[in-house]
Amino acid sequence: MSEINDGYTDILNKIASSDPTPGGGSVAALTLAHAHALALMVSRLTLDREKWADGHASAEDVIVRSEEGIAASIDMARADAESFDRVMESFRLPRNNDDEIESRKKSIRAATIGAARSPLKIAEGSLHLLISIVELAKFGNSNALTDLAASAELARSSFVIASMNVKINLDSIDGEECDLISSELFAIENNVNKHHAKIIGIIDERLGW
Repeated sequence: MSEINDGYTDILNKIASSDPTPGGGSVAALTLAHAHALALMVSRLTLDREKWADGHASAEDVIVRSEEGIAASIDMARADAESFDRVMESFRLPRNNDDEIESRKKSIRAATIGAARSPLKIAEGSLHLLISIVELAKFGNSNALTDLAASAELARSSFVIASMNVKINLDSIDGEECDLISSELFAIENNVNKHHAKIIGIIDERLGW
């Protein structure tokens, strides 16, 4: 396990610090990156053997999606931290007169909506991963099914963490755009739960659990 090096530890120490960023939203994105990594491993183990030929097409599809997914997840981790920083910057704006107070209020609202949309994008990414590994669960290498189950569990955990970050930001504002974000999150949640249950059900059946 020499690959788990100081760089990896540095990230964990940064999360553990008293600095509010990176926080839960960034961790949701990094959790999604780990889910993609496990999906890639199972896909490659499936392609390694002709025995799993029925799963080759789905494995190839997952490889394309999850290689992109890891990079996207890391970008989303950075973006989430930056969106929170913008909220904090807005709260520090001057409020010495009515114009400044109104400008600050608008800035806080815009930044907070942005801070809600960042984890919403992570939630969407979690759903996309779950959708992509359903066929792999059916036909992938059976020796790596628990790793694929772990990928599904991580993807769902990523969604749960991201959804909390969406909701906490929406709690402080209201309006049509907030209602739209809430509706989008609700739809994603239903689909995440559906696909997660489907994947785990397929894996349990294949393993005889």
